[in-house]
Amino acid sequence: MFGERDGTRMKIDEDEDMERPLWDDIRLLGRLLGETIRVHEGRHIFDIIEEIRRTSIRFQRDDDPEVRNELENILRTLSPDKAVQVIRAYSYFSHLANIAEDEHHIRRAQCNEIADDPSRRGTIAHALIRATEAGLSPGAIIDFFNNASICPVLTAHPTEVRRKSMMDREMEIAALLNRRGRGDWTPEEKQDIEDRLSRAILLLWQTNLLRQTQLTVMDEVANGISYYDYTFFRELPLLYANLEDRLEDLGTAERLPPISSFLRIGSWIGGDRDGNPFVDASVLNDTLRMQNSHVRDFYLNELRELGRELSLSTLLVDVSPPLSKLAAQSPDKSAHTEVEPYRRVIALIFARLESTWQTFNT
Repeated sequence: MFGERDGTRMKIDEDEDMERPLWDDIRLLGRLLGETIRVHEGRHIFDIIEEIRRTSIRFQRDDDPEVRNELENILRTLSPDKAVQVIRAYSYFSHLANIAEDEHHIRRAQCNEIADDPSRRGTIAHALIRATEAGLSPGAIIDFFNNASICPVLTAHPTEVRRKSMMDREMEIAALLNRRGRGDWTPEEKQDIEDRLSRAILLLWQTNLLRQTQLTVMDEVANGISYYDYTFFRELPLLYANLEDRLEDLGTAERLPPISSFLRIGSWIGGDRDGNPFVDASVLNDTLRMQNSHVRDFYLNELRELGRELSLSTLLVDVSPPLSKLAAQSPDKSAHTEVEPYRRVIALIFARLESTWQTFNT
């Protein structure tokens, strides 16, 4: 159904080999969407959408006025209900095609990273090489970042009507496409991925694309905060680590200090006292509490994961005196962790975070 490049399978020449995975993904998603529509909306709706698709391709390919008239007649005779279904079908296919394109760009970027070509423009490695060629030492570059301040600011858009439910499904589909494109799978494993994609597309199809109610300011705050989970919380530490590793690779006899935090995320959402009449002191206060709660929950979960991982025992490894001192201050006095200082220190950090949170909320 959707995703075919014309009435017959187009020949892909050598120059298009790199785009083959993209078209494979688009064809797969189009086929699964078509199957969803056929099963859940009926064969008649499916056939109408297919007829429109094939006629559109003929018109685009041949620029034939008769085919254009044929297409216009099909569209003109649609009832309002059928027209809505056709519009929905092509809207959802556009979403799916965009997901496939995004994943293709990610896949291409990963291939470039695997090749580890420092001359590739747009990479940290390329920027650092140009800086050193200009005469900057690694220490000077670190000094630059330590005095730099970059602050992207999130802002609310009153016209933003996309729902988090839709974004969650789209991210699920993206993750499944990414998984499908990595490595060789057994037929059973490949079928399982396609089944999961089919279920995700069904959920997408049966979920309202647009919001039915107007967002409140706190809805906008929650929507903005959700992006932190997808990006900033995990990607910013990777950015700093990558930057420091690349500086080390430039080669220096001295040990380089860590880079200070120069990239901070700002937000107007819930705090715009100038342009939004619905933002008052109580909304600003609730926004700060929601942001702090979200950050706290993220790092507490990270500590739980770290505590499960760091089971190192003093019966097998030596630890530094400062770490032993911290472990002795831990509220965790369980006999099970008596010889596991890292877990005790993590329990101490956990307790301090909770205490800070309680202080903030009193």
